Amino acid sequence: MLTAPQNQAQRLGFLREKIAIAARAASRDPAAIRLVGVAKSQPLERILATVDAGLADIAENYLQEAHEHIAALPGRELTWHFIGALQSNKTRQVAELFDWVHTVDRLKIAERLAVQRPHDRPALAVCIQVRLGGEATKSGVDPGELAALAAQVAALPRIALRGLMCLPPEEADSRRQRHWFGELRRLQLQLNEAGHRLDALSMGMSGDFEAAVAEGATHLRIGSALFGARGRIRP
Repeated sequence: MLTAPQNQAQRLGFLREKIAIAARAASRDPAAIRLVGVAKSQPLERILATVDAGLADIAENYLQEAHEHIAALPGRELTWHFIGALQSNKTRQVAELFDWVHTVDRLKIAERLAVQRPHDRPALAVCIQVRLGGEATKSGVDPGELAALAAQVAALPRIALRGLMCLPPEEADSRRQRHWFGELRRLQLQLNEAGHRLDALSMGMSGDFEAAVAEGATHLRIGSALFGARGRIRP
């Protein structure tokens, strides 16, 4: 029986057990699902405590915060994920600092990341962000334009197209949540049938990760359920 967590180590264990339960319910191996802690607006002490408890993947929305967090965690074997909106004037720093970028939504951004990725680093893993539900306020390539963009991104050097990412419409009903995550999974399948070898589905957050696991998520981007309520709000 799961008990309410009292500290960051317990929060991490509690969340991993919930993910494992969801994975087993979907006949999936829990080890195939990466918990990516979203550090956005979180106090540094919470992040440090969670890393000390075993968190290996950290996601950042803002470059300023990323610099602070990376500087505070030297020598740790961590994987850094960029999940924020990506502008052209920030691609060099992202290409230099991060291991994964989940928010590629146009060719220009992918081209800049490819050119600016340091040659002494492994290829930068990227996901294409797909806009599901046609929400104008959210970034992402429309599904009808995905195949063309994927072909262009996959041909670039110094980056590796690994998968797809989405921020689907908010839904309270788990069946509706699964609908959107299932759409992203089907798009991945279509691309793989066309010759791609995508192995990542970045989908699922604090309020819907169980539905995402049921539909094949490989990367769960979780903030408040892991770290607690945000401790600071950016202006």
